[in-house]
Amino acid sequence: MAPTMAAPEEELRKRNQELEKELKESREREEHMRKELRKVWERLRVAEEAEERLCSQLGELEAESVNQARAYNSHILTLMDQLSKGNNLLINNHPSPAPISIL
Repeated sequence: MAPTMAAPEEELRKRNQELEKELKESREREEHMRKELRKVWERLRVAEEAEERLCSQLGELEAESVNQARAYNSHILTLMDQLSKGNNLLINNHPSPAPISIL
């Protein structure tokens, strides 16, 4: 009777060992996946920080370009005003010559 009882116990022991091995492998995979997830989260955090810095720099550049455009426009208006005043001085100080008659 002992040999018949040993076989089921041995099968249970083997099955238990298989399950323990699968559990160990599953935990190792889970730990590996956790490490990979931490790496991905870190890369995501770095990317988000970089995006924030780039957005900030872009905003600063946009503000600077607006200021430069305004200064350029102001300079153009000043030059146009000076040119207009110079033109008026030329016209007012030098009357146009009398028309010449060909006949």
